Amino acid sequence: MVGPEPPFHTPTFVLTHRPRPSIEMEGGTTFHFLDAAPAEVLCAAREAADGQDVRIGGGPTVVRDFLAAGLIDHMHLVQVPIVLGRGVRVWDGLQALEDDYDIEAVSAPSRVTHLTFDRKPS
Repeated sequence: MVGPEPPFHTPTFVLTHRPRPSIEMEGGTTFHFLDAAPAEVLCAAREAADGQDVRIGGGPTVVRDFLAAGLIDHMHLVQVPIVLGRGVRVWDGLQALEDDYDIEAVSAPSRVTHLTFDRKPS
């Protein structure tokens, strides 16, 4: 976890293959651990958000699953130019994202690239 008082101050849904009881933390954060499809988790998060924004955080597998399901309206991804030689590739199976998203790439002097994806109006 992130200490006794996490910075979220809101319900937080964790996708996991090992669900467990929810954990209530100080400051209004409650972690809910769900073994469910991305659409189901997003539905639960939207209900808990009561009209507020819902943010998705995670590694490449989570990002790819939500993108493939068409569940992301806006995404900010930070890409670091380090080749580790193994791991999960973010873009596998996500061909033609530019058809559905306006994409902006901004490189920083640190060589980090900020990629912003905004869903195109339908």
